[in-house]
Amino acid sequence: MEGEQTEPDEDLLARHVAGDPDAFGLLVRRHRDRLWAVALKTLGDREDAADAVQEALLSAYRSAHTFRGQAAVTTWLHRITVNACLDRVRQRKSRRTSPMPEPERLEALLEPQESAELPVERQDLRRELRKALDGLPADQRAALVLVDMQGYPVTEAARILDVPVGTVKSRCARGRARLLPLLRHLRSAEHETAAEPARNRTSRSSVPSSRPPETPGGSESAGAIKGGGEHA
Repeated sequence: MEGEQTEPDEDLLARHVAGDPDAFGLLVRRHRDRLWAVALKTLGDREDAADAVQEALLSAYRSAHTFRGQAAVTTWLHRITVNACLDRVRQRKSRRTSPMPEPERLEALLEPQESAELPVERQDLRRELRKALDGLPADQRAALVLVDMQGYPVTEAARILDVPVGTVKSRCARGRARLLPLLRHLRSAEHETAAEPARNRTSRSSVPSSRPPETPGGSESAGAIKGGGEHA
């Protein structure tokens, strides 16, 4: 197991090309989580993401003999995956996609999250944000996913997308400019919602309590429980 983790990607790919039946599977297990995250955040739909990753891995499996080592194997795999995703974005341009719930921050914008208990206003804002992201040109969305959501350095994103660094920066800047108004609106609404329970607690605390004063023993017991909770 330790050897599987330390063997370089390039060696695993070479073993696959040479006919090793297990090498490509080891490579997939090593990188599939990040490839899946990129696909899900780019496409915003689990079925589309799963299909894109499957297509990408099948393409990589078949074209492994063309790998020339001009980039890292992980960069090569990401490039194939992003291209598969962009193909799907272009193919579905004419049909409407179902929005999925968004989480709290841009970095994880496309992660699946339950939103049934969110206030209707916040759900609406998140749907608007998902729609705005889906409305970005495919190249801007791909750049944002890699840099802002997956945290790749701009230079690595440029290698994955096979474009100059300046192009990645430009695409991210244009994409952020289109999303920023909605992000600010969403953040403001979330802060307002978070502040509501505090206001309710303040309102309740202003009502005189009808309970009798605690006995000294009861007070000490409460303090002991509180102290134990703080140390736990």
